[in-house]
Amino acid sequence: MLNQKFAPKQFLMITLIVSVWINISEVFRYFVFIRPRIKSFFNGKAGIAEMDLGIFTIWGFWDTLLTLVLVFIFWLFARTFGNSIKSVLVAGTVVWSTVFVIFWVATANMGLSDWKTLWIALPLSLLEMVVGTWMASKLYATNRWTA
Repeated sequence: MLNQKFAPKQFLMITLIVSVWINISEVFRYFVFIRPRIKSFFNGKAGIAEMDLGIFTIWGFWDTLLTLVLVFIFWLFARTFGNSIKSVLVAGTVVWSTVFVIFWVATANMGLSDWKTLWIALPLSLLEMVVGTWMASKLYATNRWTA
C-alpha cells in the first residue's frame, strides 16, 4: 500500500531511479528520430539541433524536472485511487499531455518543427511517460526508503 504521508527520501530515490529511464529515452528519441527530422526541416542549417555541454546541462535539468513531476503526479493519483495500472496510465497520460503535447504542438505551430514530426515524437514520449510511471508504481510498491 502506498504511504498516505509523503516520504521525501522515498520520493527522491524513486525519482533518481526513474530519471535514468527518462534520460535514456529522451536521448535515444532525440538522436535517432527527432534530430534528423529537425535538421532536415531546416535544410541542414548550421547551429540547428546542435549539442554541446551547455545544452546537455539544460537537458539534464529538464529531464530531472520532468521526472520529479511524473513521480509526484503518480504519487498523488496512487494515493487517491490506489497503486494500480489505472493510476499508472492516467498519471502518465496527464503528464504527457501537459508537457509533451503542449510543447510539440506549440513548436510546430511556431514553425520550429514539421507537423509530421509529432507523429513520431508524441507516441514515443507517451511510451516514455507510461513506462516511467509504471517504474514509479513498482518502486513505490516495494515500500523501500521509507522513514
